Order: sequence, then structure tokens, then C-alpha cells
Amino acid sequence: MPTLQLPRLSSFRAFEHPGYFSVWAGSLVSNIGTWMETVALGVYVTEVTGKAEWTGGVVALAYLPGLLLSPLGGALADRFDRRAFVAIGTAVQGLLAVLLTVLAFTEQLSVPTVAVISFFNGCINMMMGPAFNALLAELVPPEDLHSAMSLSSAQYNLGRVIGPILAATVLGAGGIAWALLVNALSFLAVPLALSRVRPPPRSYAPSTTGLWVDIARGAQAARKDPGIRLMLVSTFGVGLLVAPFIGLVPVFAIRVFGQGAGATSLLITCQGAGAVLAAVAVGALVDAFGRKRVLEGVLLAMGPVATLYWLSPTLPLASVSIFLLGASYLMALTGIHTVCQTRAPDALRARVSSLYGMVLNGAYALGLWLLGALSDRLTVRSVTASASLLFLALMVSLRLLRPRAFDATEA
Repeated sequence: MPTLQLPRLSSFRAFEHPGYFSVWAGSLVSNIGTWMETVALGVYVTEVTGKAEWTGGVVALAYLPGLLLSPLGGALADRFDRRAFVAIGTAVQGLLAVLLTVLAFTEQLSVPTVAVISFFNGCINMMMGPAFNALLAELVPPEDLHSAMSLSSAQYNLGRVIGPILAATVLGAGGIAWALLVNALSFLAVPLALSRVRPPPRSYAPSTTGLWVDIARGAQAARKDPGIRLMLVSTFGVGLLVAPFIGLVPVFAIRVFGQGAGATSLLITCQGAGAVLAAVAVGALVDAFGRKRVLEGVLLAMGPVATLYWLSPTLPLASVSIFLLGASYLMALTGIHTVCQTRAPDALRARVSSLYGMVLNGAYALGLWLLGALSDRLTVRSVTASASLLFLALMVSLRLLRPRAFDATEA
């Protein structure tokens, strides 16, 4: 009797590879803790200082190191065992989380201390990020790479859904120290997951030239490829003009709606829910319409959706808007990153991924600080909505002036 074959949902194909699923699950546990810490520290800094510039500035410190360390991390990840690279980076981040927890329990926590630890945590994260992304690409075949990238983004945003809910509960019941303790414990999940992974042998010999020569080769490969070049320009626009909505959620909740941890957690959770739903749907959309049309559509839609969010007159409407914004943001970055990974040679994959990370995180840090500072001097709504409309103008201009480059995103 023939066996019934159920259709494969393309968005979940990467889960068929045990190594990928193990890393995905371990990262999810750690990411839930990280988002608990993010909400707790965001509320803490906003309530202590009362300044959007401080809130945005502290978050930006975690991303500024990407301007230098992300390319360096990419070059190192193309030389050494990426699994070991990620494990060492995770261990250092866990130690920083323990330090924050101890300071909170001993009532020694301060905004400058949070800023310094955020900076060092950002240094480690930027060094480790390219290795992590390249490791994921090693664990799946090329035809499942888009699924792997979208599920990785879903994992990040699922943590954004669960983490803030737990953060609001723990903050209300025990305070910031207990939220930081849960985060510190969550880092144990990543090395456990990595211990179960055996990446396939590399198909190329690691580089033996200088690190800066390796970095330059990655940059040259990205510059010569029209698809990657366009994606990096688009990434800069997303990071500078749209992505700051993530770090400014506490400011928006407290200053515009007059609420604290509850509203902050609600907005972050809604954004994460939209992103998770998008991650489930994006594979089917790409199969039906093609990567180019989906990517074009979400890049053009993201500006108006972000504007709707910033101009929302009520918290319920803002929650719906950030849900849509989270969905479009995930689909845009997943599509951009997939193009960069697909078009990069295997030997340069981590370096090209590091350039993507450098542009995104550097632009995000700059945009977060800039929009936060301007919001202190003008209004949150006027500054952020203007930035969203400027992003729409940028995307329309790129589409009209570089149509052939958009065609390269399909291949």
C-alpha cells in the first residue's frame, strides 16, 4: 500500500537537518533570556535618566563595535572552526551576563555600568555573528538556505515574543536582578546545542594571508557583485531610518503613551509575533512570487508601515502597526541576507556576512542615537515618522535608478 506523502512547507525545510535544529533550539533559549535583559535594562535606563538619547545611546553601544569587529570576525571565521568560535564567544557573553546579575543583586548597578557592559557585549556579539551565520549555512544545503535564514530570524523574534512577556512577569514579581539572572542561566543552552553538531568538512582551504588582506578580498567581492552591492545599500537605509524603532520602544511607550514595562513588553511582543508569522509565510511567498518580487514589495511597504506605527494615536493601533512592521522588517532582512549568502562564494561567505552585519549594526547604532537625540529636542513622532518617509523615498529611488541590480537578487 503506498505511503501518503505530506507536502513539505518550504519555510520549515531547514528543520529536517538535525544539526541546524539543535543550534536553532539552543539559540532560542538563550535569546529569550537576552530579550528579558533587553527589556529590563531599557526600562531601567529610561526610568533612571528620563532621556531618549540615553536609552538609544546605551543600546547603540552594543552595535557600534560592528563597524570594525564584524569584518574582523568574518575573516577569522573563514579561517578557524566556526563552531568553536561561537562557543567561546557565547561563554564570554555568559560571563558578562553574570556580572550584570551580581551588580543588580548587590545594588551596584548604574547607567554608566550598563553602558560599559553593553559595549563589551556588543564587541563579542559582532565578532561572533559572522561565524554563527556561516555555521548555519554549513548545516543546510543551498536550496534550504532561505528557509534557514528565515527560521533563524523567526527564532530571534520568537525570543522577542516570549522574552518580554517573561520580563514583565519577573520585573513585577522580583525586580531587575531576577530578570538578569534568568538571562545568565539561558546562555548554558548554546554550548549544549553546539556539542551535538558536527559540521561537514570545508570544501576550500582556509586562507593563509594577512587578516586585512582577507577583509579586503571580502569587500572587493561584495563591491563587484551587483546584487550584494544593492543589498548592502538597502541594509544601510533599513538600519539608519527604520530599525531604530526596536531600541526606541521603551521611549515610545513611556513618553507617548505614558506607560512603562507593560506597554514596552506589549509592543515588543507584537513586533516579534509579526516577525514569527512572516518567517512561517515567507518561504511560500518566495516560492509563489519569486525572491525579487517579495523583496521589492516589503522594502517599498516598510516605510509606510513604519510611519503608521509612529503616528498611531492609541496603544492598540500602535500594537497592530508594530505587528505589521515586525513582519515586513523580518522579510526584508531575511531576503537581503539570503541574497548576500547565496551570491557569496563558500570561501568568502563569513566575510560577506560580516559586511552585512557591519552595515546593519553600524547604521542602526547611528540611527538609534541620532533619532533618540533629535526626539529629545523635537518630538518622538515627528522625527521617527520623517525618517520612515525618507526610507520610502530611498527605496523608490533605488528601484527606479537600479532596476538591473534588483534583477540580480533573484539568481
